[in-house]
Amino acid sequence: MLQITAQLPLKAKFSPPPKKLSTREREYLRSQEVKAMIRTAKKVGRHGIRDGGIILLMFRHGLRTAELVALKWTQIDLAGGYIEVHRVKNGRDSIHPLRSPELRALRQIQRDYADTSYVFVSERKAPLSTRSIRHIIARAGELAGIPLLVHPHQLRHACGYYLAAQGHDTRAIQDYLGHKNIHHTVRYTQMSPHRFENFWMD
Repeated sequence: MLQITAQLPLKAKFSPPPKKLSTREREYLRSQEVKAMIRTAKKVGRHGIRDGGIILLMFRHGLRTAELVALKWTQIDLAGGYIEVHRVKNGRDSIHPLRSPELRALRQIQRDYADTSYVFVSERKAPLSTRSIRHIIARAGELAGIPLLVHPHQLRHACGYYLAAQGHDTRAIQDYLGHKNIHHTVRYTQMSPHRFENFWMD
């Protein structure tokens, strides 16, 4: 009598799930797009100066949303012209210089929203929420005609890419953005067009 044994199927090779691609075309904004957003934000509603200042500071100092909403006047020296940047996510704190556009915006904000400990507040003098910041930036991007769905973190990336494109040292950019690991900074210098400027000389 023949004994029939069931043949077990070969074990299929394991393959990891495909990596999800970002649905965004770009994770950063170009400096001209940021300038257009600032101009647009200044013209919208009763808080134009405040909203333009939000975009300006997030871009110039690579601020995350949580860092922006927690920003207090005690961190800012308008006379000396500097800002103490307190980083989240175990980032490195640093002191940045403030230039004329930022100083003008901050002085106006201080006049418009007097007697508050936080820099960016609502009409009720309460700190703005991260949700409000997302709304302000998304609205400015849409009204400025940016062909992307703009979110706040794109301003931080815009800062990194701008500084790298200007030829600044990778270590200096790392300290400026508060990165503990330089690998987070290298992506900006890898995308800098100056790396390839001498490849073709005709």
